[in-house]
Amino acid sequence: MASKFPGFPPEALTFLRNLKRNNRREWFQPRKERYEALIKAPMLELIGCLNDEFARFAPGYITPPQKAMYRIYRDTRFSNDKTPYKTHISGIFPKATAIKREGAVFYFHFTEKDLLIFGGVYSPEREELMAYRGLLQERYRELEEILGNKTLRKTVGTLQGEQMARMPKGFPADHPAESLLRQRQWFLETTLDVRLVTLPRLLPELVKHFKIMSSFVEFMNLASAHKPKPRKMPFMSF
Repeated sequence: MASKFPGFPPEALTFLRNLKRNNRREWFQPRKERYEALIKAPMLELIGCLNDEFARFAPGYITPPQKAMYRIYRDTRFSNDKTPYKTHISGIFPKATAIKREGAVFYFHFTEKDLLIFGGVYSPEREELMAYRGLLQERYRELEEILGNKTLRKTVGTLQGEQMARMPKGFPADHPAESLLRQRQWFLETTLDVRLVTLPRLLPELVKHFKIMSSFVEFMNLASAHKPKPRKMPFMSF
């Protein structure tokens, strides 16, 4: 692996612990520069290193660091929880052709307690949801083969995601992929010891997990071919 990342300073986790206890502007603002030095700058560096590695196995997911890193500020407009800051630090890598981060993605975040690594689909809109089911109805055996890989199962476990109680409307109840078609989410996920965040092993561990998940993420993004095309109105003709 050519890219190297030394890990976050241990003080980064201390900062997140303190932020969780003091989640208010009066506490954060005087410490904003500390947040940027301990967390934001290293996170952008890590994302740059991950992009270097994505170039080797999933070049379609390279994402500019400023776009990949989520802001620490919470959107509290429609939430009962009015705390202003997130207490997890997260990065996302959608397919370069995706609109508004839709589709299957690579994602990770860490809190003061753990490191989470994720690949797949979490909250699809209705049209996107139907596109995944259309893909799975036709090509479920390909997905089963991907998910049956021993290395994948040992590293990230089995497919996860919320399921409907019944088969979705329009799909045969006796379809052999009934369990897959009932899902509303399709993802692989694992949680690791947060101490990894402060070590040089962080980058290779993220790369190892993302690489193992890459066949699954790429397969799920084939669903874009199943999405209905927008109707072209007469006045849009050239």
